[in-house]
Amino acid sequence: MIKNENSDREANVLAQHICMSVFKARRVIDQIRGRSYEETLMILELMPYRASYPILKLVYSAAANASHNMGLNEADLFISKAEVNRGAIVKKLRPRARGRSYMIKKTTCHIKILLKEK
Repeated sequence: MIKNENSDREANVLAQHICMSVFKARRVIDQIRGRSYEETLMILELMPYRASYPILKLVYSAAANASHNMGLNEADLFISKAEVNRGAIVKKLRPRARGRSYMIKKTTCHIKILLKEK
C-alpha cells in the first residue's frame, strides 16, 4: 500500500474466507460504519447476531494495529470505512438415496475495516 506523506494515519484489517453470508455480515457492518471505537465495541457486544463476533475480533485487531504500529490513541479512533465483499463458494456433495448426490453450497465473505484518527 502506497501512502502520501500528507494522508491521514489509518489502520486497516482484512479477514478473508469468513464462513458467513454476505448479507448477514452487511447487516452488522451497516450499524457500525462511521461510529467511534468505544461505541462500536458496545454495539457489537450487545448485538444478538452470530456475525457480530468475527467483526468484533476484527475491530479489536485494527485498534491494536493502530496503537502498536502507529502509536495512535484508541479513544480517538473511529471506523472510517467498513465493507463486506463476496468470497469463494465452498461446494460439497452430500450423498442421497439411490446413489444420487445433493450439492451443498457454503458461502464465504471478505470483511475489511479501516480505522482513522479523529
